[in-house]
Amino acid sequence: MGADCLNRSAEPSVRPDVGAFLDFLNALPGPRSSEAGLDAAREMMRKSRDVADAPVEPLVVIRDLSCPGPGGDIPLRLYDARETRAPGPLLLFFHGGGFVLGDLYTHEPFCTMLAKALDLPVLAVDYRLAPEHPFPAGPDDCIAAARWASASPDALGRGITGLIPCGDSAGGNFAIVVSLALRDSPAAVPVLAQWPIYPAADPAKGYPSFTDFAEGYLLTRDDMGWFEECYRADRNDWRYAPLLKDQTGMPPTLVLTAGLDPIRDQGRAYAAALVQSGVRTVFREATGNIHGFISLRKAIPSSDTDVRGAIEALKLIIEEAQAQ
Repeated sequence: MGADCLNRSAEPSVRPDVGAFLDFLNALPGPRSSEAGLDAAREMMRKSRDVADAPVEPLVVIRDLSCPGPGGDIPLRLYDARETRAPGPLLLFFHGGGFVLGDLYTHEPFCTMLAKALDLPVLAVDYRLAPEHPFPAGPDDCIAAARWASASPDALGRGITGLIPCGDSAGGNFAIVVSLALRDSPAAVPVLAQWPIYPAADPAKGYPSFTDFAEGYLLTRDDMGWFEECYRADRNDWRYAPLLKDQTGMPPTLVLTAGLDPIRDQGRAYAAALVQSGVRTVFREATGNIHGFISLRKAIPSSDTDVRGAIEALKLIIEEAQAQ
């Protein structure tokens, strides 16, 4: 505990509300996710929503759906601030949780905020989780859901003119993977933009932030090691490490990272690769914030400013993409 506090005090960009939350979190008794067992870890993440996240925003449409997938039907949830709307873009959301944790419930507050703030339908994808369904079940489900949604199925009740893959952490990995898959084998509509949030964009490679923030900043080295053991990925497969592929021709991209995140540098490296490949890229970093902050807007109030600033940037990206 003392060493963690010393490390954070030496970090010039730590925010007061972030430091207070970490002091509270690191003082809690009991096991970490990686020590608690699979069922307990999943329940811990679900319960944290009510304690740490903002409330669900009221919407006229919160509807459970499903689509065919390679391993059976994939549960989905549609969010929209309008009951009906003219054809337009659809944001696809893939939740984080290390490929092991998370579901439609854990990220519902963020999805409702997105639907309202962007005035767009949001479709959340409840892909299969490891270890029951190891790699590549998750990315294959996300690609299948994107292709299904692109065809404007009757179940959506709205015409789709373009897709915007988005996700946090493991879900950020899936957002990039979906964009790559649809770049190489186009769907019924184009990918207009993508928004990976503190993405696991290059997990096969070590970066300094992995060591700098390995302990005491919510996501730990042990947690990530456990996720890797559960996921059992092929480290040479682009669906695990999307930076193995050339990024030329990817859609306009907003990359959002957290300054105190062990996988921060993966997001920075991904943004740099996009720029080097000639992709229109906006890079934003939540300086002094931690991994997972989009779902910590109650516990870390300053996170709301990070999220809303990124949403304004995404609005401009989408407008410019539609004008092309």
